[in-house]
Amino acid sequence: MFKRVFILFLVLCPFISMAQDYSETWDGYFSYYNIIDVTASENKIYAVAENAVFTYDILTQEINTLSTIQGLSGENISTLHYSPDYGALVIGYESGLMEVVLEETSEVLTVVDIVDKSTIPTVNKQINHFNEYEGLLYISTNYGVSVYDLSRLEFGDTYFIGNAGVQTIVTQTTIANGYIYASCMDGTGLKRAEIDNSNLIDYNQWTTISSGNFTAVEAVGGVVYTVNSSRAILSVNGTSLSSLRVFSSAPVDVKSANDELIITTADHVYLYSSSFSLLEEVGANDTNYTSAITTIDHFYIGTDSSGVLKTAIGSTTNFEEIRPDGPLMNIPYSVEAEYNNVWVTYGDYTVSYNPFPLRTRGISHLKSDVWKNISTDSILGARNLTNISINPNKINQVFISSFYDGILEVEADVVTTLHDETNSGLEPIEISGSTDIRVNPSTFDSDGLLWSLSGRISSPLKSYDPDTNQWKSYSFEGLYSDGLNGEWGFSDIAIDNSGVVWTGGYVNGVVGYDYSAGTSQIRSLSEESENMPSTVVTAVAIDNSNQLWIGTIRGLRVLYNTSSFFTASTVEASEIVVLDDGVASELLSLEFITSIEVDGSNNKWIGTIGSGVFYFSSDGQETIFHFTKDNSPLPSNNVTDISIDSSNGKVYIATESGLVAYNSGSSSTEDSYEDAYVYPNPVRPTFNITEDLVKIKGLTDHVNIKITDIEGNLVAEAQSNINSRYSGYNLEIDGGTAFWNGRNLANNVVHSGVYIIMLSDTETFQTKVLKLMIIR
Repeated sequence: MFKRVFILFLVLCPFISMAQDYSETWDGYFSYYNIIDVTASENKIYAVAENAVFTYDILTQEINTLSTIQGLSGENISTLHYSPDYGALVIGYESGLMEVVLEETSEVLTVVDIVDKSTIPTVNKQINHFNEYEGLLYISTNYGVSVYDLSRLEFGDTYFIGNAGVQTIVTQTTIANGYIYASCMDGTGLKRAEIDNSNLIDYNQWTTISSGNFTAVEAVGGVVYTVNSSRAILSVNGTSLSSLRVFSSAPVDVKSANDELIITTADHVYLYSSSFSLLEEVGANDTNYTSAITTIDHFYIGTDSSGVLKTAIGSTTNFEEIRPDGPLMNIPYSVEAEYNNVWVTYGDYTVSYNPFPLRTRGISHLKSDVWKNISTDSILGARNLTNISINPNKINQVFISSFYDGILEVEADVVTTLHDETNSGLEPIEISGSTDIRVNPSTFDSDGLLWSLSGRISSPLKSYDPDTNQWKSYSFEGLYSDGLNGEWGFSDIAIDNSGVVWTGGYVNGVVGYDYSAGTSQIRSLSEESENMPSTVVTAVAIDNSNQLWIGTIRGLRVLYNTSSFFTASTVEASEIVVLDDGVASELLSLEFITSIEVDGSNNKWIGTIGSGVFYFSSDGQETIFHFTKDNSPLPSNNVTDISIDSSNGKVYIATESGLVAYNSGSSSTEDSYEDAYVYPNPVRPTFNITEDLVKIKGLTDHVNIKITDIEGNLVAEAQSNINSRYSGYNLEIDGGTAFWNGRNLANNVVHSGVYIIMLSDTETFQTKVLKLMIIR
């Protein structure tokens, strides 16, 4: 019986798949300020915020989110609909994708029929509106109307109702008095047809009530209302229209609820009776309205910058903001995570380091699982905020680069100073009278100095001591003489074990600057003869072996011997060659690399444009993970930045459509074993030791771990830099954390008993002994 039902389901629903829930290993940090659409059930409000959804329980005020972490696609949502009869939330996307969230099981069904329809151009696939009638969902799209059976979860007919049956934009449908009405753009007008007509696929069965462009149509109490592109609302009487009102700004949303008509404009929400008597009017606010729905006693109004506003019907002067906690925007450009703090900025520049158009956007800070958002009013006018550096000696002090105005200093979530040409060593681009200071990468060194780089000047490298307020400048004239055109901008910065500063530019490739020997030395790698795939270097990172990893817009390179960079007569970067089914190929050939991060195991996290995130072994020979939209909750394959919080191993990934984090479970190393511990302890029979793994935390850089049974027999052993995580060992080490799958040297799962874990540092000779109880 089960087998037959399953086969029937596949036959009826060939384009449905079940989305995966990633909540065990991933976290999502989406913004819920910009609301696209709202709808309601008996006890809940549903709101779309760009590419995620949240629900608000009217009775308990509880808020829950639904995003890529729970299986949504992460694409741009255009509309949603709740079906009380089927307990389903239906989500429509700009791409034509449709997702059905089953309320009872929280399962997400992905429906790709429209997306996969080759006869419909991509630009025409957007879903504009859902209208449910007798178990059928009438889907308004940019090509026409499609019908979806909610009980069978399958598509029925599609109506192309443009002139002569061509595809046309249908903005909305409604059904009243035996007719289906469709508001259309492209000059197609307002159309209707008999709902019981079995031949609605024939465009001749549709009557044009009025030509022109219509943005909405809705029925209330048997009366049909429509809105045209001239901001007028009209009543429909048979095949004629009567103008009722012209709004001062265009209606952006028209709905019905509780036998009343709700019309939303950017600055007002109007509530009308079925006979078009004005019952209530919500006036302008500090934000633009996008959509609205009502319950018996409240308005719930979607906005473009304040989430959902709740206000009482009959008393619309007080507003309550409803939204999940989250960052300001879903377009993170830079992320910096350390010491259980996460900072996000949203400014940017072009690949060729053009800051225009200038963007004034705020700053987001996550601490103790709570977001503190710093608005644009509080950033002293700074624009195009990019790189973030946390002061390791004072973690509540943060420096944020502006690719036009200098460097912002933030302390305890308050912007205190804008460092520019008037109060610091920063310089504007070398044009007379310019105040354009294009600072981008920055980082702190081990001495507590902040290093930064600015574009289009002769001395782009700056150091700043926050304790003494002293600035120093370092000239790049050994590399170029034309400050304005010698280098347009710098992408990234890293400081190696010898104090050499490494950076990447647009013109000069990768640049090394050594100031430690008394006389400065500077050199670059950019030419094809130096085995560089491009002069445009987008990322640099020093790994735990003091090797330089270089990302470009056309692939990856490694400088293995950084110590001879300034002394060798010739220097070449190296590509990584891997074997793929016995065939040699270059790792990440032609990939546009945006970010490189090194974790505690010396493995590499690499972000790209178009290909998502790669996680490689320390030498790049093994691809441990390759995360994309298709196999992870990444909302986009275009990655703008990656940052690892070494205190907990959490990997934050910024994409052009939102921020997510992968919980790797690793941690940074410690100076001693004072706080080392093992968990879970005891290991109980319900714990899946082979899958969920025993963790040993608080390890040092050079740890050797031996696990024995109570009689002293060796069960497992591992050592840093040898038994790295994801290398296939039973006991593996990732930074300050070891992972044991409970297997012994014979690869058998150990029996119940007490096990001794002996920790020793191979350099400092520190030791510690832990005990672990396993109950099988």
